[in-house]
Amino acid sequence: MKRFILSLALLGGIAMGITGVSDASACSRILYVGNDDLRIVGRSLDWKTPIPTNLYVYPRGIMKKAHNLPGAITWTSKYGAVYAVGYDGGVTEGMNEKGLVISGLFCKGTVYENDSTKNRPPMSMAMFVAWLLDLNATTPEVVSVLKEHNFNITGSTFDGGTVSALHWGITDAEGRSAILEFDNGVVKVYEGQDIPVLTNDPAYPAMTAINDYWVKVGGANMLPGTVKSPDRFVRGYYFDGHVEKTGDADLGFSIIRSILYNVSVPYLYTIESEPNVSSTQWRSFSNLRDKRYYFDLATNMGAYYIDLNKCDLRKGAPVMKLVTSDTKDLVGEANRHLKKSAPFTPMY
Repeated sequence: MKRFILSLALLGGIAMGITGVSDASACSRILYVGNDDLRIVGRSLDWKTPIPTNLYVYPRGIMKKAHNLPGAITWTSKYGAVYAVGYDGGVTEGMNEKGLVISGLFCKGTVYENDSTKNRPPMSMAMFVAWLLDLNATTPEVVSVLKEHNFNITGSTFDGGTVSALHWGITDAEGRSAILEFDNGVVKVYEGQDIPVLTNDPAYPAMTAINDYWVKVGGANMLPGTVKSPDRFVRGYYFDGHVEKTGDADLGFSIIRSILYNVSVPYLYTIESEPNVSSTQWRSFSNLRDKRYYFDLATNMGAYYIDLNKCDLRKGAPVMKLVTSDTKDLVGEANRHLKKSAPFTPMY
């Protein structure tokens, strides 16, 4: 027993050494795989203060640019998509009409540039997810683009100087998954089928090593319970692997929502030893089979969703927007609350 406790203490020390004392920029992504091709990606966005986030539905055929710098990448969208846009200036995540979903989560060790990338076409963090969703239908297509690495990604600071250091979870309708990380300017892509969990620091290989330890401990015996990134990863992984499988979209949503609540940080949570700890501000749930994108603000009475199947995604259709702060009691399908809108202005 003493050896077991010592092992736990050592593992906790390693995790704290990797992640730091506080986990100010916490987020979690969980993939639920049910029956009849049902897959739902749930993610939480955790931050120390509210991040105003609105939902935009973009049709096909819109010309866009990656940056306002000379030589920036330009493209015309092949697929319509729903985006979650933070501060009305940058795409945090989204899902396109083919059931491809990409979620960006903080990872403090991220370094996008090195000497070899600086002369590549500029790519703003604000448009990176949109670029990938607009032009690709599957995870393998995205991975091919990433491995070419014909871009130099940069991100503006926000919220008083916070650097946009991220890694990404990518999943398509068939469950083909990838984790994207940048290691001193080098693209690292970890591929797999139905990759279940992503949180924050440490980098994905180190995180899976920590999780492997807890798998051997057995979640029915003990699970780590703090809000730190490795602990959330372990809990999400365990519960995701021990819930009932269903092909029913509504029941599947209830299951993944309950798992994500388990790894969320209570709203307005504070602790003296961790002054920068983050609360969960919102959660999203992307049903890749049925093309429903759910949004769940912590301060709302319930969750609602955009049904992409019922959106006009034809070339020439208007951009549509749902201002999430306009209602506190919206529940269920929310397509009727979408309003015509100008495109958002990227925070290059």
